[in-house]
Amino acid sequence: MNSGLRTFLTLVAAGVVLAAGLPNAAADQAARSGRALTLEDYYRVLSVGGVEISPDARWVAYEVSRRIEADNGTASDAFVVATSGTAEPRRIAHNGASVSGVAWQPDGRLRYTAGGQAWTIDPANPFAALVRVEGPPGGGAAGRGGRGGGRGGAAAGGRGGGGVASPDGAWTLMLRDGPEPARAELVTSEFEKRHDGRFEGAIFDWMQFQRDGQPFPAPDPTAGPGRHVILRARDGAERVVLAEDLRPSNLVWHPNGRMFAFTADVEWRNERSYGRSDLWTGTVDGAVMRVTDDLYQYGNLGFSPDGRYMSYTRTFGTDMVIDEKLDHGGPNDLFVRAAAGGVPINLTEDWDLEPGGPMWSPDSRFMYFTAGIGGETHVFRVAPVRGGVEQVTTGPRRIGGLSIDPKFTMMAYTVGLHEAPPDVYVATIDGKSERRLTNVHREFMADVALSRADTLKWPSRDGTTIEGWLMYPHGYDPASGPYPLIVFSHGGPHSATGYSFDFKKQFFAANGYFVLDTNFRSSTGYGEAFKWATWGAWGDRDGEDVMAGIDYVLARYPIDGGRVGHTGHSYGGFMTNWLITQYPDRFAAAITGAGITNWISDYGTADIYRTKETEFFGPPWDEAARNRMIRQSPLTYADRVRTPTLFVHGEVDQRVPYEEGEQMYFALKRRGVPAKMIQYKDMPHGIRGHWNNVHRMMHELRWWETYLKPQSK
Repeated sequence: MNSGLRTFLTLVAAGVVLAAGLPNAAADQAARSGRALTLEDYYRVLSVGGVEISPDARWVAYEVSRRIEADNGTASDAFVVATSGTAEPRRIAHNGASVSGVAWQPDGRLRYTAGGQAWTIDPANPFAALVRVEGPPGGGAAGRGGRGGGRGGAAAGGRGGGGVASPDGAWTLMLRDGPEPARAELVTSEFEKRHDGRFEGAIFDWMQFQRDGQPFPAPDPTAGPGRHVILRARDGAERVVLAEDLRPSNLVWHPNGRMFAFTADVEWRNERSYGRSDLWTGTVDGAVMRVTDDLYQYGNLGFSPDGRYMSYTRTFGTDMVIDEKLDHGGPNDLFVRAAAGGVPINLTEDWDLEPGGPMWSPDSRFMYFTAGIGGETHVFRVAPVRGGVEQVTTGPRRIGGLSIDPKFTMMAYTVGLHEAPPDVYVATIDGKSERRLTNVHREFMADVALSRADTLKWPSRDGTTIEGWLMYPHGYDPASGPYPLIVFSHGGPHSATGYSFDFKKQFFAANGYFVLDTNFRSSTGYGEAFKWATWGAWGDRDGEDVMAGIDYVLARYPIDGGRVGHTGHSYGGFMTNWLITQYPDRFAAAITGAGITNWISDYGTADIYRTKETEFFGPPWDEAARNRMIRQSPLTYADRVRTPTLFVHGEVDQRVPYEEGEQMYFALKRRGVPAKMIQYKDMPHGIRGHWNNVHRMMHELRWWETYLKPQSK
């Protein structure tokens, strides 16, 4: 049967059809012909994710989500495509239902969720019977990476979920809530009970009463039961192997099926502790041992397939940083130690980046992982002894959603670029023979001309090299300049911008603006010294880095220095507030998204007080720390501001509370500086929802057009 006919045949009994996807054409992702991007295109741009390679490396499953204007929701479809690149992707259509949660089973069948149920299907034989799966969707992916879990079994969490089976299937490790802590009974009269019942408000006596995105007050994280580690035999018999008052997580098995490891926090009931995750090991005989007690944070546990090594990542715990009064947050390194015990070996000690999600190759020769390197994200590998880190993938891009087949012959991933939304690619495990498997955005890209971006490097005030990207205005013509410039600063601050599609930046460029992005100091991907260079003085060196970037592009591109705006969200919002106070004559307009104004007031009203106790060296009752907070607070210098500023904030933001934006807004209005506030109802720190996103971009463009449009002659 030819593939064209197969595409449209329906499995009548199951209600499933594998429908034709977009052709796997090697189209130019950076096409320049076409119209300018419009705000309406927001609902046309698709998102690609959930990449999973099949156990036999013949197929890749992935999900495509689309925004729905009518109900402010998102719908998803799942596809499968051959890794050979010789056939079109096929869509899993299930009675018109949204399909998500794709995951491969060890037998090669594909599991997915539709209509609130889990189903499996064989993509190689679409006429085989569809099977409904009992239990929660998505479990048991056979590949590694992506959502398939790391080496040694997935983490077992929650209140007693499915658990983690040993390699031989003889045992299953589970976590189960222990008994509730005893609580004293409060004896009250009927009169008191009536008035308690009439009370409207909140009563709490725990310290962490606020967490962004949760109801107020947030539940006490130190209350409730601990969790026990349960060992269940094949015959269903169970016994408790760890009944201490802990919160274990990250359960993984040794290949011999008799030893396991996990992390646990012995301080989880101490609300004044920032928490810790120590290493523990155990055996099916019931012996459990705590391996570490050193204030480090451990994670990403695994065992090498040959059973020789236990692997893990380690970084400095927050309590360690505070107790030792460090001026940095420490490295994040990948370690191995003999599974039976021994001296740990730091595999990334001489490598100045941060490994994420390490996965063992089946021959135990390497661990593979992803890491940010500048504005890029790539795949790396390291040998457990005398290896050194090797970069596997290359090129100006961000690798996302990495999934590797069980034999480590092929890997699938998405590729992020400035000039196009991501698509799905495959390559051999050495990074070679790369093939693009999808062209999800072909129709959109054929219609719209997205803007390109130049990669730039410039010296900051002290000579430090800074990297950034300058996006061109739509229809750029040097003779039509000078153009206005919008400068973005990313959040974090310990994160990074880079090669990824950003609708808002493309939208501003489509309306005639140059757009500058900078990875200022405190960004990740440039080494430890760069990452911690702003410790104790947020805004100083990183601010100089941004200003040097502005000077750099003004000297080399047709940009009007009198029509420069700055914006950002979270830390980028702080940077906006900071720069308009420190460089009051440089910006014609600004837009502050959820930005800090006053570090003193932020300390007790935000859910991340740790940033002040670490990077400002203490709480506000410490005089030196208090002086730093006052010095680095934009509100301290509000009398200098002359820049018209739009403030954007979520009503219930607990990460950067709404009152932070309100303070700066009021200061500007009090002084007669043009200012405007947009408060989004019921929104936390990350303002969510398609309607809100469109509304925000609409009003932000109006602000730029008001203050950055060409001056009348």
